[in-house]
Amino acid sequence: MKTTNEFLARLRDGQLSRRQALKALGAMGFAVGTLPIGMRMASAAESATYFTWGGYDDDGFFGPYIGKNGGSPNYVTYGDAEEGFTKMKAGFVVDVAHPCANDVPRWKDSGMFQAMDKGRLEHYSDLFGALVNLPGASEGNGQWFMPFDWGATSITYRTDLVDLGGKEESWEMLLDPKYKGRIAVIDSAADTWYCMAILAGVDIAKPLSAADIDKTNALMKKLRPQVRMFTNDMTSLAQAMASGEIAMAITWNETPVGLAGEGHAVRFASPKEGALTWCCGVMMHKDAPNIDGAYDIVNSMSSRETGVYIIDSWGYGHSNSESFKMADPGVLAQLGLDKDPVAYLNAGHMSTPQSDAVETQVNRDFEAIKTGF
Repeated sequence: MKTTNEFLARLRDGQLSRRQALKALGAMGFAVGTLPIGMRMASAAESATYFTWGGYDDDGFFGPYIGKNGGSPNYVTYGDAEEGFTKMKAGFVVDVAHPCANDVPRWKDSGMFQAMDKGRLEHYSDLFGALVNLPGASEGNGQWFMPFDWGATSITYRTDLVDLGGKEESWEMLLDPKYKGRIAVIDSAADTWYCMAILAGVDIAKPLSAADIDKTNALMKKLRPQVRMFTNDMTSLAQAMASGEIAMAITWNETPVGLAGEGHAVRFASPKEGALTWCCGVMMHKDAPNIDGAYDIVNSMSSRETGVYIIDSWGYGHSNSESFKMADPGVLAQLGLDKDPVAYLNAGHMSTPQSDAVETQVNRDFEAIKTGF
């Protein structure tokens, strides 16, 4: 109680920044939406709210927004998109949320979102057409889903700690008993479960059958004893890999880019079965309290300068084609981003949107296996 009271006093006195306050609230188990109105940060009422994956609360994505509004958006984070979707269904209202392309039909059908007016999307003409026209994304003059980032989910491994014994890179690496207890995976069915589906030979570009789910769950049960860490905190995961506690992990592009930049011997695998590829973006809540700020968020995230930042600093592709003309060609080639997004995404496996019943089952099974059932 003393800690909570001290925190509230510091919040009232303006001694905490918005980001410090949000992190402290999360550590104490509070959601921003549960605070009494009088105790919320004054700037939260003025800033549009961006509901996103942990780690995406990065001012580097919001240079134009900050320049126009004098400060960052109000960042609120979730562990994965399913958690965020569940919170919004329970009544949590935001301005802009950050799902991935396979979530779009399900999120649209929920009735919680509105199509964005293409006339207010400042960089629309610069975006890759294949991305703005992903299934369910565009409809007449409205844009339900604005693509932002794209990349791959694969295995990052320490080349000085993992010996492949002359074998090809494969998702099977995660099941090698030599590395039991030294493996980390993303704490999300949308990544880890679907990676195991690829290993199981499931065609994730089609609707999943009961047999597909059973085959994948069987591999998930083999993977579970190997895993030391389920996490969505890529900073902690990278630290564990840097120390050698973790020898290999399911990650996104950013982890090997960061570790290599620190001088660690790492590689982002190209599994012989194919990597999991993805495109994520933003959707606008139908009851967005700050509609002008919501468009400012979307326009900032889709700008050329943000695209260059996410390529250089995160190692991800971006939806704005002009960003690739501004980025270093050598960096693009090193990251494998020197081709159009369709070629990149088609080089791996991109999951198709599933029905609400199937997604619910996949997430339920993932959580049950994770906890030992």
